[in-house]
Amino acid sequence: MTTSTPIGASERAVLDAVRTGLFIGGQWRPAATSAVMDVEDPATGQVIAQVADAGAQDGLDALDAASRKQKEWAATPPRDRAEILRRSYELMVDRADDLALLMTLEMGKSLAESRAEIAYAAEFFRWFSEEAVRIAGRWSVAPNGATRLLTMKQPVGPCLFITPWNFPLAMGTRKIGPAIAAGCTMVVKPAPQTPLSMYALASLLAEAGLPDGVLNVISTSRTPEVIEPLVRDHRLRKLSFTGSTAVGQKLVAQSASQLLRVSMELGGNAPFLVFDDADLDAAVEGAMLAKMRNIGEACTAANRFLVHHSVAEEFGNRLAGRMGALKLGHGTEEGVDVGPLIDSKARDKVSELVADAVGTGARVLVGGSPVGERGYFYAPTVLTGVEPGARMLAEEIFGPVAPITTFQTEDEALAMANDTQFGLVAYVFTRDVSRSFRVAEGLETGMVALNQGIVSNPAAPFGGVKHSGFGREGGTEGIEEYLETKYVGIAL
Repeated sequence: MTTSTPIGASERAVLDAVRTGLFIGGQWRPAATSAVMDVEDPATGQVIAQVADAGAQDGLDALDAASRKQKEWAATPPRDRAEILRRSYELMVDRADDLALLMTLEMGKSLAESRAEIAYAAEFFRWFSEEAVRIAGRWSVAPNGATRLLTMKQPVGPCLFITPWNFPLAMGTRKIGPAIAAGCTMVVKPAPQTPLSMYALASLLAEAGLPDGVLNVISTSRTPEVIEPLVRDHRLRKLSFTGSTAVGQKLVAQSASQLLRVSMELGGNAPFLVFDDADLDAAVEGAMLAKMRNIGEACTAANRFLVHHSVAEEFGNRLAGRMGALKLGHGTEEGVDVGPLIDSKARDKVSELVADAVGTGARVLVGGSPVGERGYFYAPTVLTGVEPGARMLAEEIFGPVAPITTFQTEDEALAMANDTQFGLVAYVFTRDVSRSFRVAEGLETGMVALNQGIVSNPAAPFGGVKHSGFGREGGTEGIEEYLETKYVGIAL
């Protein structure tokens, strides 16, 4: 791998094209205090940009703008809202290369991964452009025949979205798309590590014709100071958060005072089950996708590999061979598969989890250590013989580490998979159709991937159970999070 500074003319041009002020009411402006914060390239530790650092008053100004626009935006014809989303989708596709380069510079993933995220993120705009014109209620006759029952769907109202750094655009479009389609205004707070992608998206949406005040974006390094007043403000009607369970619990508690509609997409501890009859070629390929997508920094990442004892050695060796062949480096470099982790804290946590597992008896098949003197790289790692008490079996690794443990029976595999407070997604590899359905029904997760390593799809409902949160994003279910149901009883 190389650690040379990547900022050349093309990279600088993409960075310089991004507006870096707060986007409030359709206007770009500095923070009220003129404060700024640095944006760092995690591959080098170099500061690549500075953006406005909002304070509490800036957050309230953004909510003011959203609240003022809500009534007008809710009355906008669904077809008009749909066309804005469709144009936004087309602009994202047209500008995928620049958006991908920008994302790689601030987040670290390879250009190939960034391009894949742009394509995925854009699909939420296309999907919800089609859902906007399909919002419907119902008409029915009361059971006694004396009256008629009418239900209608109406926008929830102003929303607050808090998005994470690991998917800087997709986690935004997954919330912004249905809100626009439903007729809701919004305030978006991107993660402080990756605000540039969201600001680029705000510019793109404005170009696509989104009226001023519908979308407001505020970056800040003082999240609690800015967010709590908004959550407790009576004008806010919806909160959607993607991030850690610990932060989500605090936000849910704060939201209780206003009884907000709340969606929480929180932590994961995804089991990856490989049964003795599995196609091992497909299982290893699926494992690479489920583990290494986004450098392992994903709530959907396979966190625990539960493999039948009869195939565990072969599976582990094959997976180690694939992981060891991955090329590390700056995401802008040709042929790079794996970029850096987001920061030193993330890298140090991965190191601690690996050391803990090895200290309790795990064996390193490949990797097992940080790499390089600059940036936050960690070698793709496979561990075998991981004992039940290892921390990484209970905590999200959020890095390129695959711990393998074994099971002997289907019931044991299910018990091990469900032995966690989290329940976002599980991966299952088996050629037995009956077992597929038994296991899918028995898993305590919001999503199950059968014989595939990627489960996310804009046309499907994304979300978890237990401490992985509640609410669904994407699919026909996704727009319901932004709609209230009103019943009208009609006397004849």
